[in-house]
Amino acid sequence: MQIPLSQFEQIIDETIRKRGLSYFKGGAIIDFSEVSTGEYEAIVSGTKEYTVQLEIKNNTIIEYNCDCPYNMGPVCKHVVAVIFHLQQDELEFNQPNSTIPKKKKTKSVSQHVKELLNAISHKELIDFVQENSIKDKKFRNYFLASFGHLSQNQSKEFYQKQIHSILQSAAGRDGWIGWNDMKYVVNTTEPFLENAEKYLASNNFENVFFISTALLEEITEAFQYGDDSNGDLGYFIDSSMELLSKLAQEKLPESLKKEVFDYCIVSFNQKLFQGWDWHLGMLHIACQLIENESDADIILSCLGTVSGEYERERAQSFKLDLLRKFKSEKEVEKYINKHISNPSIRTKEIEKAFNNKDFERVISLSKDGIKCDEKDKPGLAKGWYDWLLKIALIQNDTIKVIEYARFRLINNFGGTQDYYQILKDTIENENWHPFLEEIIKEITPKNGWTYIELIREIYIKEEWWDRLFLMLKQNISLENIQQNEQYLAKDYSSELIELYSERITNYVEKYIGRNHYQTACRFLHRMKKLGGNEQVNELIELFKKQYPQRKALMDELTRV
Repeated sequence: MQIPLSQFEQIIDETIRKRGLSYFKGGAIIDFSEVSTGEYEAIVSGTKEYTVQLEIKNNTIIEYNCDCPYNMGPVCKHVVAVIFHLQQDELEFNQPNSTIPKKKKTKSVSQHVKELLNAISHKELIDFVQENSIKDKKFRNYFLASFGHLSQNQSKEFYQKQIHSILQSAAGRDGWIGWNDMKYVVNTTEPFLENAEKYLASNNFENVFFISTALLEEITEAFQYGDDSNGDLGYFIDSSMELLSKLAQEKLPESLKKEVFDYCIVSFNQKLFQGWDWHLGMLHIACQLIENESDADIILSCLGTVSGEYERERAQSFKLDLLRKFKSEKEVEKYINKHISNPSIRTKEIEKAFNNKDFERVISLSKDGIKCDEKDKPGLAKGWYDWLLKIALIQNDTIKVIEYARFRLINNFGGTQDYYQILKDTIENENWHPFLEEIIKEITPKNGWTYIELIREIYIKEEWWDRLFLMLKQNISLENIQQNEQYLAKDYSSELIELYSERITNYVEKYIGRNHYQTACRFLHRMKKLGGNEQVNELIELFKKQYPQRKALMDELTRV
């Protein structure tokens, strides 16, 4: 999880927070350094000496790690101790009473490293790199990733071997790349992308091809044995596909152009990336390299083999684009008619007809879409109603406008227009409220969340506050009270104060922990704004008597 420094006391478990504070005050932090901008490293003395690493951006800890064995929660006491050390000035702590002498910090780690590099001889540095490349596989991987581009023997296999070694090192003995291991993967693999961008800028296109394809194959495989909850592996895939796409747009030598095209086709036919978006994406890149109709036919043949509804629909749209470029209008029209059930193709045809003011074709395609999709894809069917409504508005067909806008108001999935306002502008004033009452009568028995919310919106738009308050009383929660407070405060302030008081009392009784106490106090503030100072004071006194042992609650109540 990410930890905002200004809120870390509220986010971190109270027990761990207290232990971390005790460690900080006891002088357990032996050493603390800013390794580079926003990255910190500390040694914390516990059962043993443990290393804590923090990375901070925008006053938020975005990554943290401790090499202690604690695994009972997201944050250990050693990390918390370091956070207190970082925030000691903000929290106005006195300096911890350390029994361990501390050295005065004079230089950052990066400054110290720079100084040493200037002092070390060239031979000593070579010997150091050689020795550590033998002893430390991770060091060797990072060294090769950073400087392997200087080798004269570059190939896809050359890069693939390096990337594979990085991933295997991160996976360790259990064969799984965990969340914490991903930082090593990112830091060690990032240089490949950086070098590829440099190669692209210097027209060294062959190495761009080697790096991007090596990354694609190895990282795709890594999804099977890596935790990508942060999207790090996905980032390398996206970057590699972007590199290939940029490469395809360059003026490549004919031999390389053919090699890239062939790779895209072969990787697709061999299903190297089957099941991933970039499986079909390879054909999109190949499409950028087409020079003649025979190349297009190769891609069209590949598209014909795509299976699975989602991929098939994408492939059909892709195929239509190719047909428009390389085949006759007759073939295009035949293909459209055959695959008009594809939502993307239908949408494009409707848009084309609409722009050409061929409203009859828009109506025909939309009605056919409703018939085709209303059973299995009701969300799509509702979208076709939007097109019918657009045409009805253009043609000033009042009956159709009311029919379609009413349907979409009640079935407002993915709505694109203000159906309520359209209806209000269309229906005569004397018929408006009876029309709304019919809608309320129709949808009330359905009792789904979307229907309840629609009724609530009607009450708000029509300023029917008595009915809105009655609706609130039927489903009381702190969140619902707050949601409706702005509309009801003027006429129902005392009732809202009473409702808040009841729910806050129940909430504090049921939940413990600083986060929950802050929530309760936030609602106490809302009671005050409604004029409930007396009731708030009564609640505070009640909580002090009932829960004196809840120190965090007592602390939060002082701020109300």
